[in-house]
Amino acid sequence: MITLLGRLLLAPLARLIYRPRIHGRENVPRRGAVLLASNHLSFVDSVVITLVAPRRVAFLAKDAYFTGRGFKGWLSRSFFTAIGAVGVVRGAGSAAQDALDKGLQILKAGEAFAIYPEGTRSLDGRLYKGRTGVAWLALTAGCPVVPVALEGTQRLQPVGSRIPRLHRISVTFGEPLDLSRFGSADSGRARRHATDEVMRRIQLLSGQEMAPGYNEPPVAPMERVRRMFRRGHDR
Repeated sequence: MITLLGRLLLAPLARLIYRPRIHGRENVPRRGAVLLASNHLSFVDSVVITLVAPRRVAFLAKDAYFTGRGFKGWLSRSFFTAIGAVGVVRGAGSAAQDALDKGLQILKAGEAFAIYPEGTRSLDGRLYKGRTGVAWLALTAGCPVVPVALEGTQRLQPVGSRIPRLHRISVTFGEPLDLSRFGSADSGRARRHATDEVMRRIQLLSGQEMAPGYNEPPVAPMERVRRMFRRGHDR
């Protein structure tokens, strides 16, 4: 109920203020499971997608947004619940698989779910190689993938900025992709080729330059120090 109210109240307000250019909304199936695969430029990307899509879209957000205390914690929890966020512990290994499993549950319930195949935000504007979780989800759930291209969200909320600025953005929903022709979710080769096709479609919509590898999260200062120490110790 709170999610529906959030869409009814926040979506028209956001469109009035930011006047986003929206293309291809008709490409998003109105019923049934669908996976929205988008490029990733800003923290605000998930908010933008869920407010301009023609149906409710769930996405994963770090659990810290749901566990705060007091008025600030209630406000954060209410906002992210209203826009369709689902709390999850982020990380590699089992945490990453747990996140995919939660996304799979959403898709198996016949809902729409958004994912960023790059894994983390692009800080240089290029489109990075996609991680194969997007293909695993689509092939396991047996659902179509709608490629999504966001433009301008990195100016709407630049890295380090807490409050969105006034800047017009563009959101393009591409034609749905049936990835079943690539094979089974159990095949690493099938997942790789299917993911590459999703990224190719996102690039055609966004016009971004393709980066040659994966987008790795920035290393924290203390982790850089530890790595330097290890390199020196190994010599």
